Amino acid sequence: MPSLHRRSSAPSPARPAAPAPTIQYVTDGHATPAPASAGVSQALAYGSEPGRMAMLLFANPSRDQIAQLAEAWDLHPLLEEDLVNASQRPKIERYDDTLFIVARSAHYDDAAEEVDLAEFHLLLRPGAIAVLCQDGRWVDGTPSARFADELEVAPSERGRALLDDSELLRLGPEAVMYRILDTIVDGYRPVLEGITTDLEEIEKQVFTGDPSVAERIYRLSREVIDVQHACTPLTSVIEALRGGFRKHGIADELQAYLQDVSDHLTRVDARASELRESLAQILSVNATLVGQRQNTAMQKISGWAAIALAPTIVAGIYGMNFDSMPELHWAFGYPFAIGLMVTLSVALYAIFKKSKWM
Repeated sequence: MPSLHRRSSAPSPARPAAPAPTIQYVTDGHATPAPASAGVSQALAYGSEPGRMAMLLFANPSRDQIAQLAEAWDLHPLLEEDLVNASQRPKIERYDDTLFIVARSAHYDDAAEEVDLAEFHLLLRPGAIAVLCQDGRWVDGTPSARFADELEVAPSERGRALLDDSELLRLGPEAVMYRILDTIVDGYRPVLEGITTDLEEIEKQVFTGDPSVAERIYRLSREVIDVQHACTPLTSVIEALRGGFRKHGIADELQAYLQDVSDHLTRVDARASELRESLAQILSVNATLVGQRQNTAMQKISGWAAIALAPTIVAGIYGMNFDSMPELHWAFGYPFAIGLMVTLSVALYAIFKKSKWM
């Protein structure tokens, strides 16, 4: 998988075969599965009728599926290229009557202390919306699977699945787009909570002298940056959508929903910035503590070296064997030399101890 989605030293698994897209037809807010024979062209034709909408969900789309979608929906070549290449940061672009949105969801793997990102491409046209998961990890327990559930049958955080929410579906493709963005933004909160928990552990670890804490701080900082790369550009996307909603007369209810998403995203972005700053401060504190420990170690080494040097000097002087040294023939010369060595060593130890070198 692309390195933008998840950093890992292990080889990336092979991308699984692309399943057929899931297609839902919506009539007056009520969703039903499309016939098995329905394709992207039929879905677009179905959504062209008043009161109808088609939803297409591509789990890990292949190049051929993207080419079929581009041909059926007459997509701009640059848009088709973006869909094929993927690995993009959140953005919003309009090609004629097609609105293209890139958004990235996040899930925090607490055991590995990694943020797992999933990239989604949304194509909105009158009466139709296509959602493409571009990360190739549409399996149970991943961010991709949660959005598959959200668009099909699983209850959302608001208490019911999108397909069961007829009031919201009556508002058209923009309502589906809103629900996806709302779920993405809500998913950032537990990620930041997980990072905050690890941050609190690191704060305690810093003062234990664990040498591995610096790497842990750096790695967690990288994960916070990944979250910022996912949520910060999304702020511009939401603002552009709000402006477009007002311009194109989108329902007031949906505009209020999008304002709520914008407020949540603002808080997420601010919290991510706070975490990044906190990690930078902890890294600075850790560097200071490491420097202090090194200075303390050098002080102790220097102190003991000085204490060891004192008797060495005395022994060296009296080991010269000069005939003119009167102490060599003195009866108390030996005990005097030993006493002098001990006295100097004890005196130096006392001095260093008072200076907190020992």
